[in-house]
Amino acid sequence: MAVGGPAPHDAAGDTGYPPEQTGRAPAIRPFLLTAGRVSGGGGTAPPIPVETQVVSTAAGLSVLPALTFEHHDIIAACRRPQSVAELAAQLRLHLNVVRVLAEDLCAAGHLAVHRPSAGTAQDISVLRRVIDGLRAVPESRDTLRDSG
Repeated sequence: MAVGGPAPHDAAGDTGYPPEQTGRAPAIRPFLLTAGRVSGGGGTAPPIPVETQVVSTAAGLSVLPALTFEHHDIIAACRRPQSVAELAAQLRLHLNVVRVLAEDLCAAGHLAVHRPSAGTAQDISVLRRVIDGLRAVPESRDTLRDSG
């Protein structure tokens, strides 16, 4: 090592710590986003159906800057009503992750959830839109395979 020169780790930019990550990690396991939960709010109710419409509330939009990561993305994306399936496709998140987080945001008063009536759930046009939304998520099959 030369006298007066930078230490070898300084010259290469290595500080002994791993490099700081920026942006969202490419392969975050779904259970990490939901803290291992498979339904939101800790209730025993079944998960919200994929055709359920969600929309941000005024309260949700007012706290938008204070929300973290996926919560922020969900509230921002739900400025207009959309189904849970469409939301998962748009945000490129696992469908069950979006279900759990949407239930949590609803419980906090940040999202309004509009469950369809039984007749609407059997409407073929609704089912086609849900299928199209699910097909728009190219990684959903890979994520399910990797997380299992």
